[in-house]
Amino acid sequence: MDYSFFDFLRLIGSLGLFLYGMKIMSEGLQKFAGDSLRKILTAMTTNRVTGVFTGVLITALIQSSSATTVMVVSFVNAGLLTLTQSIGVIMGANIGTTVTAWLISALGFKVDIAAFALPLLAFGIPLLFSGKSSRKSIGEFIFGFSFLFMGLQALKANAPDLGANPEMLAFVQNYADMGFFSIILFLFIGAILTMIVQASAATMAITLIMCANGWIDYQLGVALVLGENIGTTITANLAALTGNTQARRAALAHLVFNIFGVIWVLILFYPFTNAVSWFVTNVMRISDPSVAVSFKLAAFHTAFNISNTFIMIWFVGLIEKTVRFLIKGKKEEDEEYRLRYITGGMLSTAELSILQAHKEITLFAERTGRMLDMVKELFYEKNEDAFLKTYSRVEKYESISDRMEIEIANYLTCVAEGRLSSEGKEEIRIMLRAVSEIESIADSCNNMARSIKRRNEFKSIFTDEQNHNVDQMLALTEKALHRMIEILKKTELVRDDVNPSYNIENEINNYRNQLKIHNVEDINNKKYQYQDGVYYMDIIGEAEKLGDYVLNVVQAVIEKKI
Repeated sequence: MDYSFFDFLRLIGSLGLFLYGMKIMSEGLQKFAGDSLRKILTAMTTNRVTGVFTGVLITALIQSSSATTVMVVSFVNAGLLTLTQSIGVIMGANIGTTVTAWLISALGFKVDIAAFALPLLAFGIPLLFSGKSSRKSIGEFIFGFSFLFMGLQALKANAPDLGANPEMLAFVQNYADMGFFSIILFLFIGAILTMIVQASAATMAITLIMCANGWIDYQLGVALVLGENIGTTITANLAALTGNTQARRAALAHLVFNIFGVIWVLILFYPFTNAVSWFVTNVMRISDPSVAVSFKLAAFHTAFNISNTFIMIWFVGLIEKTVRFLIKGKKEEDEEYRLRYITGGMLSTAELSILQAHKEITLFAERTGRMLDMVKELFYEKNEDAFLKTYSRVEKYESISDRMEIEIANYLTCVAEGRLSSEGKEEIRIMLRAVSEIESIADSCNNMARSIKRRNEFKSIFTDEQNHNVDQMLALTEKALHRMIEILKKTELVRDDVNPSYNIENEINNYRNQLKIHNVEDINNKKYQYQDGVYYMDIIGEAEKLGDYVLNVVQAVIEKKI
């Protein structure tokens, strides 16, 4: 086998390990730390400036901007950070990474996290096999984290080794005296090098070697450094491949931010580089040319990232608009876990806050409506892949609804502590009841999906009559659910509004009782197996329960308004 081809496969395999680690880490994090971590992160990223400081801090600690941006992308993927918050943290990561260049210049020191990856797995194993789900999730997170760094390490190890053979790059001298065109060319070389080596620190080291050997001058070194800033964003974009729309946007925001920065520096290229050079020579008093050049590059790297952040921090909104335009949302976009109306804390008056919460509850109800549509899709889905895809969407919606219930309830509890009229307090009590009933509707949809999955696993087949009955039952529950959403949207309600819901609920109950009796007769008459009847009645019974929860919401809301 061709050795270079084998090398290429190892490179792809390393990428696979990296992406898999990313996926497990994100999932483990989501299961374990959802709410507490969100609180910490939201506190740390309350505004753009604190977000930037968070990024600087994390990157300076773990010594890898790639790792920070990958973590940020996984947080966005898990719904723990919004896109806007992530942009601030990524800007900070760019500043944090410049610490490395100073350390290389001064000490030649870098913490190797990958060295801890295997020992970390030793801690992860007992957790992974633990019975308690929170411990299991921490175990998954540790495994993901370790795989991620093992993957990164393997990517660096299996990338063509340019650091050890800088002679491979000696030919660049031929292109060093073409004026501004050379600068653009070296910018591309820097970007491509960093994409290959997967570590801006390593490319920085190569750049320092080339400058120290006198192959290229300080300004071409700067062009390479600018290229590295673009190349380093590839890691996060690779990580985002497995993520959702928001995660891909966060990774793209990193690239957009760096490209904007490079453009303005190119416009001011000579004044900017000369200012840095003057600073190192006259302020830091480093005159030995071979030493000075490495400090000049480190100083340039820091100056560039700090000034870029200072400029770009005012354009976070613009960057967000740009990435939203470039990566369009899919129709599954609302599978992102985030509250639309009550994210920004409480409004100035408690009454207004109640209004926001009401909008959020209506949105929550509409999501359960979509879940029921998915259950109807599942019922007839024969293609296994399509079935599993829809089934996992139902499960995802279910876990989202659990978290939405808690967040809305916590929000309402906070509002209730404010100054409220007695009507306001009563309204909150009723809204809390509605939220818990809506969450039960989501549970019912999930239970129906599970029954359908079990039916398929046991190769159980329903008769045409059974299929027709289930269709009828689901149509009735859907009607009840739509009526509930209508009522939630109404501003003016009268007592008679509750009647249609009572009528549908009676229809559902009578139909269920009828089907129960028929089911026993059909099994006795050998129309189908007993086991088929069990799955069939599971679905019918769950649909009837769903109808009860719907009626509970309607009763709560209408009693409140009148």
